[in-house]
Amino acid sequence: MNFHAFVICAYGESPYLESCVRSLLGQTMESGILCATSTPNPYIDQVMGKYGIPVMVREGKSDIQDDWNFALAQGDAAFVTVAHQDDMYGRHYVEELWNACERWPDMTLFMTDAVTVRHDGAAAGGRGHGRLVRISAKGLVKKLLRAPLRLKGLADREWVKMAALRFGNPVMCPSCAYRKNYLPDPIFHSEYRYALDWDCLVDLAKWPGRFICVEKPLLFYRVHSGAETKACIENHLREKEERRMFARFWPEEMVRLLMHFYKKAYGEYEK
Repeated sequence: MNFHAFVICAYGESPYLESCVRSLLGQTMESGILCATSTPNPYIDQVMGKYGIPVMVREGKSDIQDDWNFALAQGDAAFVTVAHQDDMYGRHYVEELWNACERWPDMTLFMTDAVTVRHDGAAAGGRGHGRLVRISAKGLVKKLLRAPLRLKGLADREWVKMAALRFGNPVMCPSCAYRKNYLPDPIFHSEYRYALDWDCLVDLAKWPGRFICVEKPLLFYRVHSGAETKACIENHLREKEERRMFARFWPEEMVRLLMHFYKKAYGEYEK
C-alpha cells in the first residue's frame, strides 16, 4: 500500500481546478493523485487528462458527505487527503506528513495551518490567483483553538483532542490527511451538511490515535463568491448547525455568547 494519496473532489467546472492539480504535482515527495466526481463533464476530463490523472465517477445525486466518503474510498494508501478543487497545497505538505508519521506512528489525523486566498469583486469566480491574506482574525482564532494539539505528546488523549473542538472547529478540513485503516468506515457519517466535518472530528477524537497539527501554512484556502460555505451562510444553515454543535458542550447562555463571536467569522464571505 502506498503511503499517501490525494483524491481531488471535483464538482462542476471550477476555474481553480488546474491550480489545485499543479500544486499536488509540485510536492517534494511523490504521492498518488486521483480525481473523484459525482458531476462528470468534459471540463473535468480535459483537466485531468492533461496531467494523466484517473477520474473516478460516483453514481447518484451529488452530496458533500457521500462525495467525500467516495473520494476517501478511492485512495489506495495509508493516508488519504480529500483535496478540495478550489484550494492549493504547499509543496512540502506530503513531506511534513511523512515526518509527522515517522515521529508519531500512532497518528490517525494530520492537519496544517492555512493561508486564505481571497477573490473580491471582479475577481470573484474568475481565473486569477486572488489576494493572499497572510494574517486574519479568523486564522489567529483557529490557531489559538488548536493550542491543545501543540501538546503532541498528549495528543492521543481524548480530552486533549476534545479540548481543541469545544470552542469551535479550528481544523481546516482540506488540510486533513486521514489514516483510513485506523478510523471508522465511512469516516464521515453526520446528519449535518455544513458542520459535518466538525461533527465527525468530535467522533474521531474518541477513537484511539493521535491528532497531529503542523502549524505551517501548507494549505492555500480559497474564499470566493461561489463557495459552498457562502451558500450555507446565506440560507442560515451554518448558524443553525453550529449552534447545535455548541449545545453539545455548553449550556444555552454560553452557546449564545460563543455564537455572538463565532458569527463574526461569516464576514469572510460577505463580499
